Amino acid sequence: MYNEKMLESMRKVAANREANAELEPRRMTADEKDALLAEFHPDYKQNEFAILSIGENKGEKVPTELCELLQAHSRISAADVDLTKVDYETDVLIIGGGGAGASAAIEADEAGAKAMIVTKLRIGDANTMMAEGGIQAADKPNDSPAIHYLDAFGGGHFAAKPELLYKLVNEAPEAIQWLNNLGVEFDKTEDGTMVTTHGGGTSRKRMHAAKDYSGAEIMRTLRDEVLNRGIPVIDFTAAVELILDENGNCAGAVLMNMETKELLVAKAKTVILATGGAGRLHYQGFPTSNHYGATADGLVLGYRVGAKLLYADTLQYHPTGAAYPEQIFGALVTEKVRSIGAKLVNADGEVFMHPLETRDVSAASIIRECNARGKGIETSDGVGVWLDTPMIELKNGEGTIEKRIPAMLRMFGKYGIDIRKEPILVYPTLHYQNGGLDINADCMTKVENLYAAGEVVGGIHGRNRLMGNSLLDIIVFGRDAGRAAAEKAKDVTVGALTLDHMAAFDAERAAAGLETEAISPKLLPTYTHGNPKFEAK
Repeated sequence: MYNEKMLESMRKVAANREANAELEPRRMTADEKDALLAEFHPDYKQNEFAILSIGENKGEKVPTELCELLQAHSRISAADVDLTKVDYETDVLIIGGGGAGASAAIEADEAGAKAMIVTKLRIGDANTMMAEGGIQAADKPNDSPAIHYLDAFGGGHFAAKPELLYKLVNEAPEAIQWLNNLGVEFDKTEDGTMVTTHGGGTSRKRMHAAKDYSGAEIMRTLRDEVLNRGIPVIDFTAAVELILDENGNCAGAVLMNMETKELLVAKAKTVILATGGAGRLHYQGFPTSNHYGATADGLVLGYRVGAKLLYADTLQYHPTGAAYPEQIFGALVTEKVRSIGAKLVNADGEVFMHPLETRDVSAASIIRECNARGKGIETSDGVGVWLDTPMIELKNGEGTIEKRIPAMLRMFGKYGIDIRKEPILVYPTLHYQNGGLDINADCMTKVENLYAAGEVVGGIHGRNRLMGNSLLDIIVFGRDAGRAAAEKAKDVTVGALTLDHMAAFDAERAAAGLETEAISPKLLPTYTHGNPKFEAK
């Protein structure tokens, strides 16, 4: 399984394990972090970005792959759609079946609105299901939302929209209580106290988890609540274009059956985009931890009708994606592995950074170790560093791994790797879309009656996100969007439906001299044999 160089490196890691377990690496200074990020983080590679020529963010840079989709032709023609034939009509149309969409649907239903979810895969086929480490909330006596705010604001390079971050941290404790009451099986002590741990960049232990399948447990509970309430869920049906009314307000969506390609019209008083992230665009050729449908659809749909993007040039590369074996290349290795005691170690068995730096700093540190310092471990698929998992039980006692991170134990165990005895190889993997649609405190975009929640939103976390704040934001902002959209729907009278924005966007593209054969939204990734983007680096 391992070549001789890998085995030699593993012996060095084992020889240094006890000393490394006691080692307390210092945290980097602000200046050191800035210099590291500028040289090694993918967000700073200027040749990987393009300037938008049209739309609300004209003149701003976005990843090259996203730029192509934002400026592409629509997947459909307006002539293909009969807007006088309405197939679905609802108060609140929710596009996306992950945690944000489900939370929005539950709260809209609770508020008395008629809600409906449409999703291009199935409810729960989302990054929510794949989140592992936990969800933050300042609900312990030594903590507070104010401290949570400072951690997140600093971790996001002081770029978060204050009104959004304020809501995130202040509504967090109640969000945990809401999930607990719905039936989420959080880790607890015998007396019922929730177990909390640190995450990268946190000054308090506020990470609530359900072992290391927290997202799956939360999604299971939300999905059951949606179905138990009888909220309609239209599976395998993608939104391919938003519909405006004659007043320029969002009034529904054109849907496409993913199997038959039939086009359907959904009319709504308000619309919530909860379409998630973009990992399956594989920016800069990185592997991804994302689910199959994460192709930036919400950004495209919103941008085409005039919504504005915020921080669309920032992505999160999770520092610990699996780098070996090749069958799980890019799969997420939860930050919880480090929060309970494992440290990152290079080929010479040296700890080269504090294990709980923020994610952008951690990812850049690993890239530097592998590329600039030449201390990575080469595999048949690329390069990585060791995450010394046996250190966990050295520090916390036998049985800790099986109890606290059983999913990690099983994932690697399938390939003959016992993480209780052997370190694992990791390298950054494309994980999270920091930027997205710009919303106000009521979750509405610049387009009237078009709301957004979850990973499709930009500005909540600034230019970097702390562990556990994404599961939190899908709950906080999913619920808030559902309530706000339901309340707004009470006073909405929908005008005549139009797709006039499509012609306007085409005209703007032509006026800018853009020539492209690309169509969007992408809907599903394309994996073709011989595509250099997906070959081993």
